[in-house]
Amino acid sequence: MGRDLNSKFWNEELETMPRGELEKHQLEDLKEIVKFAYENAPYYKRSFDEAGVKPEDIKTLKDIQKFPFIDKKTQRDTQGKGSFLGELCAVPEEDVVFISTSSGSTGVPTMSPFTKKDFDEFQDTESRWFWQIGMRPKDRYVHALNFSLYVGGPDVIGAQNLGALCIWGGTLPSERLLFVLKTYQPTIIWTSPSYAWQLGEKALKSGIDPKKDLNIKKIIVAGELGGSIDATRKAIEDLWGAEVYDFYGLSDIFGACAAMCEAKDGLHIAENHILVETVDIHTGEVLEPGQVGELVFTTLRKHARPLIRFRTGDIGWIDNTPCSCGRTHGRIHISGRKDDMFIVSAVNVFPSDIEAVIRDMSGITGEYLIRVFEKDFTCKYSVEIEKNSDNPKSDEEVSKEVSDALKARIGVKPYSVVVHPDGGLDTRSEHKSRRIIDERKLDYVI
Repeated sequence: MGRDLNSKFWNEELETMPRGELEKHQLEDLKEIVKFAYENAPYYKRSFDEAGVKPEDIKTLKDIQKFPFIDKKTQRDTQGKGSFLGELCAVPEEDVVFISTSSGSTGVPTMSPFTKKDFDEFQDTESRWFWQIGMRPKDRYVHALNFSLYVGGPDVIGAQNLGALCIWGGTLPSERLLFVLKTYQPTIIWTSPSYAWQLGEKALKSGIDPKKDLNIKKIIVAGELGGSIDATRKAIEDLWGAEVYDFYGLSDIFGACAAMCEAKDGLHIAENHILVETVDIHTGEVLEPGQVGELVFTTLRKHARPLIRFRTGDIGWIDNTPCSCGRTHGRIHISGRKDDMFIVSAVNVFPSDIEAVIRDMSGITGEYLIRVFEKDFTCKYSVEIEKNSDNPKSDEEVSKEVSDALKARIGVKPYSVVVHPDGGLDTRSEHKSRRIIDERKLDYVI
């Protein structure tokens, strides 16, 4: 394929471009996409006019701050209006070759359209991430992600374009997937963090040792935060004897917009495609790089449906300092979802912090469920866990250990820690696991 297999870069010129030059290219693309959106997407024409801004106002990258935000509600409100693809779409339907949809977990599912150029650039980025984690043409790769309208489904094409032997696993039942892993001996698999953990557990219970009987060297995880939680990542690595790399994607943009490198210090984001801002979750004030807030993305090259200042709902920060791997594109660090965060005794609590504690403790399975509720007019949370079958400690002892560990890590104790036997929680899933139940809108007795 004419590519140096020993190079750690898919596109060295792009990936190691000095920030000044990278930002120069970003500004050129930003001017073009804002103008294109204004002239071709009815929503942006109306929105920019109402805000008193115009494409010509973009002189520097910071000038994007003059333009209004959009969010998931904007997508839902404009979808299907004026045309099948809605008022955010900037191309005629005949130019669209692919659409994915969101899961709809926080509302009505939203469509994400792609032109042929959008799609090809999307897959080139996926090839870049696969190469970044060490995939090469000699690898056998299992793509164990949902292909049903999910934006991560087509990412397997990025692996094929790289030259790997690809097995389109999709949502195979665990028993069938383990058969594939044992029979075909693939070296790399992509799934969710919770399912990677559960699949390893199921392998052991069926008499398959992932470390000895399988040939998985690298595991890519996405769709949940676990891959960026050190304790969760290490637990999966120890179970499989494989390296775990976290990927981050948005149905609103494309499958994986960011990915870990060998340094595993955040996820490099494709800054040639995405302009990143961080804003205060309450005021929308733009924060400096390194400060924690809501991540806001502007697509620089996606023409089917440009996203100008899209509030992702993800809480995190961006690090633009040089990475030890040599890549210059910034690294995002995700703390959690704005929708999942809750406040207890004036402390911001993210489920990721609770997971980090649970996955780092011995004597429990690592499965957990969080309940958020109101009592005495204040927000409380409880945690349900599973005790290992060979743990000799009483439920009361385990409950106290977990409660104390959560207090030490988060700063506020849970209202209660409920201990179940191994397998007693209904949290295991073939894909994303439901781990939070918010009961604050329900009636309760004071």
